[in-house]
Amino acid sequence: MIEIPGDIIQTMKIPRTRIKEHLMIDIAVSLYQEGALSFGKARQLCKMTKWGFQRELGLRKVYRHYEEKELREDIEFAYSNQ
Repeated sequence: MIEIPGDIIQTMKIPRTRIKEHLMIDIAVSLYQEGALSFGKARQLCKMTKWGFQRELGLRKVYRHYEEKELREDIEFAYSNQ
C-alpha cells in the first residue's frame, strides 16, 4: 500500500474523486515503460481496456514493447476472427 500524506493530497490539482485513478494510471504507465510490468499487467493494474491503455501510452509518447511473440498472437487472433 502506498501512503500519500494528506497535505500532499490537498495540494494536488486533481479532483479528489480521481486521485486514486490518476495515480494508478501514472504508476502503471511508469512500470510498463521501465519494463517492470507487461502491457497486460500494467493495464490490469490501472483497470483500463487494452485500447484505453494503448491510447494512454500514445498520449504520453510511451512506445509499446512489441515482440515477435505478440505479433504472432495478433496474427493468429486476426485469422481466427475472419
